[in-house]
Amino acid sequence: VGHRLKRGQQGNVQPFSDEDASIETLSHCSSLSERTSSAEEAGETEEMAQEDFQYKLKVYIDSTVDKSAKTRQGALDGLKTAMATKILYEFISERRMTITDSIERCLKKGKGVEQCAAASLACLLCIQLGSGIESEEVFKTLKPVFKTILNDGAANIQARQACATSLGLCTLVAEDDIMDVYATMESFESLFTHSFVREDGSRPSVNPQTTQLHTNALLSWALLLTICTGSHIRVIAQKHLPKLPRLLENDDVSMRIAAGETIALLFELIRDVDPEFDYDGWDSLCEKLNALATDCNKHRAKTDKRKQRSVFRDVLKAVEEGDFQSETIRFGTERMVIDSWVRKRTYDAFREFVGSGMNYHLQANEFIRDVFELGPPMLIDSAALKAMKSSRLERHLYNAAAFKARTKARNKFRDKRVDVGEF
Repeated sequence: VGHRLKRGQQGNVQPFSDEDASIETLSHCSSLSERTSSAEEAGETEEMAQEDFQYKLKVYIDSTVDKSAKTRQGALDGLKTAMATKILYEFISERRMTITDSIERCLKKGKGVEQCAAASLACLLCIQLGSGIESEEVFKTLKPVFKTILNDGAANIQARQACATSLGLCTLVAEDDIMDVYATMESFESLFTHSFVREDGSRPSVNPQTTQLHTNALLSWALLLTICTGSHIRVIAQKHLPKLPRLLENDDVSMRIAAGETIALLFELIRDVDPEFDYDGWDSLCEKLNALATDCNKHRAKTDKRKQRSVFRDVLKAVEEGDFQSETIRFGTERMVIDSWVRKRTYDAFREFVGSGMNYHLQANEFIRDVFELGPPMLIDSAALKAMKSSRLERHLYNAAAFKARTKARNKFRDKRVDVGEF
């Protein structure tokens, strides 16, 4: 034992032997060949990951018609995540009517949660396809289904809420006739006006879930305001500005905030059309907005009050001074300024569906870039590309594939070293 230990100690302090040098040389050669082939491996890895990803998408599409509700739900969620975090135009364009048929079936035959997922997927499908004949085809199939569920008092309330939001965004993207846009806005009006406090001050009896439906309808209505003609904005301002402030007295904080932001948006739009616009209920409205901006009601939750006060300070400035609190969105090497209520409502509507993938869509989705006037997607060099944060799904797929490739390469390399050592 002592003899082996002594040899080990000597080995630690001795300079490299010829054997050590040969191992080092082989190791160096191996690492050189690794580096040379790394570019090829990366290309192959990326291609394999892409094929694997598309195979998963095909499985999801097939699974949307499965007999099991749980399987259908998982498939819808999988497609939603993929469309929110990647640009899949070519893949989806070829299969758009198959996906549309699945969405229609899930909306008609599914239960609440499944209907909500299908409604969201319809929006993501339109966002992927952009404005044009393809998304118009999709929407022509789904619009009647959305409207039927939306106007059916006996339908699942969560499904109605989802359809209120999805109908708004799909109309913005895919409706080809402005008169149909106005008709859809009237559908929304027929819902949210039921939450108006009556002229005698009495409040309508509306449960929280129905209030949420009315809030979603109001936000979709506001979204479609952003594409109305100037003459129609005049008609709407005349008809709705005297009544919208009644929603500010609603017991639900989300409804109050939605109403405040919609009023600010409508003032912005009518002032663009008519800079001399004069509103009769000005003093009363400003009083209400100021009260909400400084609300100290003890019966309301602290977080609700904080959020409400912040929003209504901005709404009050918008109504009194025509002001907007700008916000800068950074994505990759670019930035975009949200500098108006129109932009804010549009940005919030898209972000509701793509979530954390919004920055990726701002970089790469031609349709969304067109909406926000960002020009065509920028060509980015590899250094800038590395600096960017890719979507979580892409990172996951790439890392998983790269990990496998690295493990294989290292195993091969280890095998070589073991062989040399033994030799």
